[in-house]
Amino acid sequence: MIDAIHEECGVFGIFGHPRASEVTYLGLHALQHRGEESSGIAVGDGETVHIHTGLGHVTDVFADRTILERLSGHIAVGHNRYSTTGSNALCNAQPFLAECRDGYVALSHNGNLVNAARLRREMQEVGSIFQTTTDSEVIVHLIARSQEESVVGRIIDALAQVRGAYALAIATQDKLIAVRDPLGFRPLCLGQLDDAWVVASESCALDMVSARYIRDVEPGEVVVIGRGGIQSLRPWPETRHAFCVFEYIYFSRPDSIIFGDNVDKTRRRLGKQLALEQPADADIVISVPDSSNTAALGYAQASGIKFEIGLIRNHYVGRTFIKPSQETRDIGARTKYNPVRGVLKGKRVVVVEDSIVRGTTLKHLVGMMREAGALEVHVRISSPPIISPCYYGIDFQTKDELIASRKTIEQIREHLGVDSLGYLSIEGMLKAVPDGEGNEYCTACFSELYPVQIEDEVSKLILERT
Repeated sequence: MIDAIHEECGVFGIFGHPRASEVTYLGLHALQHRGEESSGIAVGDGETVHIHTGLGHVTDVFADRTILERLSGHIAVGHNRYSTTGSNALCNAQPFLAECRDGYVALSHNGNLVNAARLRREMQEVGSIFQTTTDSEVIVHLIARSQEESVVGRIIDALAQVRGAYALAIATQDKLIAVRDPLGFRPLCLGQLDDAWVVASESCALDMVSARYIRDVEPGEVVVIGRGGIQSLRPWPETRHAFCVFEYIYFSRPDSIIFGDNVDKTRRRLGKQLALEQPADADIVISVPDSSNTAALGYAQASGIKFEIGLIRNHYVGRTFIKPSQETRDIGARTKYNPVRGVLKGKRVVVVEDSIVRGTTLKHLVGMMREAGALEVHVRISSPPIISPCYYGIDFQTKDELIASRKTIEQIREHLGVDSLGYLSIEGMLKAVPDGEGNEYCTACFSELYPVQIEDEVSKLILERT
């Protein structure tokens, strides 16, 4: 959708399963919402690593079932990608595979590095050749260049040089290694499937493959899984956490556990807090499906206003590569959503949405609801106004594209054509999320308080994205 928010990717890994590629395929299927541009799987068999990547959804990339049969081995990592840095090209599809001095390394990365441009330039100046336009390849180069003796030591050495957000699943010929940056921006969890170990961006992927959720990979933790069992390393000093609060608001599936808590319950609390802060005199509450469904349920419960299904989402809309024009924006909104006229006609409606980035889609939805006969439309947002770019893995990267950075709430209300507009406060948001009042979250897109200093070249790298 024109106004959709995208996250960089989802990662999955498994060790000790005879059909590792098949299990990884299913895990990536559950993580499809985290990246729709490319998909890939790399598999280790104890001697070498095999890989297959392609553009499109998981089912497109692995439509030929013989591909998975050829990816034989008991260790695998997989990746779904949305490009927040680097273009949507096959060369940027992950996992990245590199041959180092003592074997292969296949890496899947979720997040953004804030010093990637500088590191890339420094390595190019001494002869490194890059094959992609992504920041993830910087990590691969640093691993290959490290003088540490073991592959685990080289990974730790490489990551000591980068700054920003990373959740990694790395396969070698005989190990699966999972790493999360010291601030813990992006989620990563650990599970068990019989005798096999699994890591994934969200626990919904564990559910898909019938694995048992064990715990989160902790911020700053390196989990090494091999034939000798599982080992936990803590190579970096402890620091404050900076969990991306947008994982609870929008990104993660409601059936997932992230940052140690259930997404569905947290979104309901966000909706309840929104009802307390931004009440409305209305007949029904509806959501903009699907990510705001549970927040709308929370709003309805706290307000006592009846919840109804007022918009139907078409889940079978294909992606378009037509350059957006006003006409295609209109078509985009109408092909993805349809109003339920019998629910909306003659009603004062509260529409609960999780966020507003540009306002394009919501404006069209309001027009559709008016056409369907809604008497009044009151919009309530279960997050604060987005006023600042994200440099840690979300695709709103300039102030100009953020409507709340250019307009007041009243001006946004007029732009949307609604009777009233209310946002959740930052304080209310942090009150609703687990441990939110303990300075555990990154709120930079709402507050401009960046937990990791942004290098000037980050903006340059992002602006060069195609």
